Amino acid sequence: MEGSEDLNTQLSTGSLKTERIAIIIIILFHTVGIIGFNLPGIDSLFLDIVPWHLLLMAAVIIWSHNRPDAKFGLFALLLFMLGFSAELIGVHTGWLFGSYTYGKTLGIKLFNVPLMIGVNWFLLIYATGVLMQRSRVKNVYARILVGALLLVLLDILIEPVAIHFDYWHWTDGAIPIKNYFCWFAVSGLMLFIFEKFKFPPQSKAAPVLLLMEFVFFMILGLVN
Repeated sequence: MEGSEDLNTQLSTGSLKTERIAIIIIILFHTVGIIGFNLPGIDSLFLDIVPWHLLLMAAVIIWSHNRPDAKFGLFALLLFMLGFSAELIGVHTGWLFGSYTYGKTLGIKLFNVPLMIGVNWFLLIYATGVLMQRSRVKNVYARILVGALLLVLLDILIEPVAIHFDYWHWTDGAIPIKNYFCWFAVSGLMLFIFEKFKFPPQSKAAPVLLLMEFVFFMILGLVN
């Protein structure tokens, strides 16, 4: 991508080493997950560790962030709270996304919403934001638009897999079109917030995470 070399020149040698290690961890654990989800007899074990996988990815992303500071901590907390709140509204009112309930796969729930869903929103928005930061798209609003569309595409891949593996279930069985419009709107809002924080150039680790999410859910969708 244009600008990627300039971004890398602004990262220290230590940061580049961290980037490489982070990328290896991200690719390794997603690859193991793809295999584990498709092995009869141990697939239930891999479902049980989904929350731990999300926590590990969050730790890797936070660790690989260039120049972590209180501002980044505030951003992560804000995204967690916004993502969790959006799902809380969705589950209890149906105003956002539609009528759905969460299963057991994402772990501990608060008010019937898994805490890990807030972590997931943070990861997806941050990864997409960094990808757009490293892209050729220079206009802020164009980056937000393209990023939100990418996340809607990812959700299209996630939905059948999530239903199959008891992440969540739609009350009426069918996935409402409203879900995708709300994913676009919520993603756009959060990407706008990402842009407002004006983070310094970031590494490739977060975009690799987004890529592996696409690969992970695409493969699981094809074989299940």
